[in-house]
Amino acid sequence: MSEVLKEIFNGIVYFGQGDNWKALIMYVIGGILIYLAIKKEYEPALLLPIGFGAILVNLPLSIAGIPTDIFGKAIEGGDAGFLRVLFNAGIANELFPILIFVAIGAMIDFTPLFKNPFMIFFGAAAQFGIFATFFVTLMLLPVFGITGFDALKLASAIGIIGAADGPTTLFVAGHYQLTTYLGPISVAAYSYMSLVPIIQPPIIRLLTSKKERLIRMDYHEEPVSKTIKILFPILVTMIAGILVPMSVPLVGSLMFGNLIRECGVLERLSQTAQNELANLITLLLGITIGSTMVANQFINPVTGMILLFGLFAFVFDTAGGVLFAKFLNLFLKRKLNPMIGAAGISAFPMSARVVQKMAKKEDPTNFILMQAISANAAGQLGSIVAGGLVIALVDLLVKF
Repeated sequence: MSEVLKEIFNGIVYFGQGDNWKALIMYVIGGILIYLAIKKEYEPALLLPIGFGAILVNLPLSIAGIPTDIFGKAIEGGDAGFLRVLFNAGIANELFPILIFVAIGAMIDFTPLFKNPFMIFFGAAAQFGIFATFFVTLMLLPVFGITGFDALKLASAIGIIGAADGPTTLFVAGHYQLTTYLGPISVAAYSYMSLVPIIQPPIIRLLTSKKERLIRMDYHEEPVSKTIKILFPILVTMIAGILVPMSVPLVGSLMFGNLIRECGVLERLSQTAQNELANLITLLLGITIGSTMVANQFINPVTGMILLFGLFAFVFDTAGGVLFAKFLNLFLKRKLNPMIGAAGISAFPMSARVVQKMAKKEDPTNFILMQAISANAAGQLGSIVAGGLVIALVDLLVKF
C-alpha cells in the first residue's frame, strides 16, 4: 500500500514541477486526435497512433522515449525507450518516408495522367503555396527568436505542409534534423491532409462561380501501352535526378514502387507494398511521430505559428491550382472546370474525390473524376519535386 501511495505522490510531484503541467494538455491533445480518428474517421491509420504516442511519451517517468526523472528532466546516460529507437531508425535517417513512397508508388495508377498529360501543369501550379509560405514564414520567424540557418530550415518544412504530403514534409524536416519541431510539423501535415474534404470546398466555392463549376470536360478512353507504363517511372526518375538532384530519394522510391506495379512480373511484391508494407510503416510512423510530441517542446508559441502557417500554405496551394485553371481559361476555347486545379495538391486520391463530389453536387451528370485524378497524380510528383527544390534553395541561400 505504501508503494502505491509513493507512486501517486511521485505523480503529483511530477505535474507540480516546472512546466510538467503541460503533459496534462498533451493527454487532451492526444485524446482529441484519437477521437478524430475513431469518431470522424480522419486519417485513422495515422491520427490514432499519433494521439496514442503523444500520451505514451508524456507519462510520468515514462521509459518509452527519452528516460526522465520525476521532474521531467532527461536522465544522462539512460537507455532510450522503444519509441526513441524507432525514431532513430526510421525518422532521423529518413527511412520511413522513403518506404512510404515505395508503397504509394505501388498504389498509384498514372494511366489517367498519360491520357491527360496537360494536367502535369496543375501539379506544378498547386505548389505555389509552398514557396509563398516559405518566404512569409522566413520573414516572421525572427519574431520568435529563430534566425539564420535555423529559420531557413524551419520555413522550408512549414512551407511543404501546404502540399498535403506528409512523407515529403517529414523528409524535409528530417533532412534538416528539426527534431524539436517535428511534432507540430507532422501533426499539421497529416491533420490538414485528413481535413481536405473540409478545407478545400469553401476555398473552391469562394474562387469559382456556379457557371464555372458546371463546366463539362471530355474524356476519351484510350489504351495505354505497357511499354509507356514501364518507361514512365524510369524516365521520370532520370529527369528529376538531373534537374532536381535533391528530389531523387523521394522520386526514386515513388517511381520504384510504381515500376513494381506496372512491370507485370512482381504482382506479389506489388500487393505486399500496397498492403503489408504500407500498413506496417504507417503504423510505426504514426506512433513515432506521436513520440516527438513531448510537452515541453510541443506547447509553445512556435507550435501555434507552425499550425497557422501550415494552414496558410495549404489554402494557398489549393487557391493556386484553381486560379491557374481560371487563367488558362482566358486563352482556351474548350474551357477547363477550374475545380480540377484544386486536385493538384498531393493528397491522392482524396482531393480528386472532393472535386468530383462538388461537381456532382452542382450537376449529377457531370463527371470530371478522371481529369481530377490526373491532376492529383501530377500533384504527387509536383510536391516531391517542390520538396527537392526547397532543399536546394535553402542550401543555396546558406552558401551566400
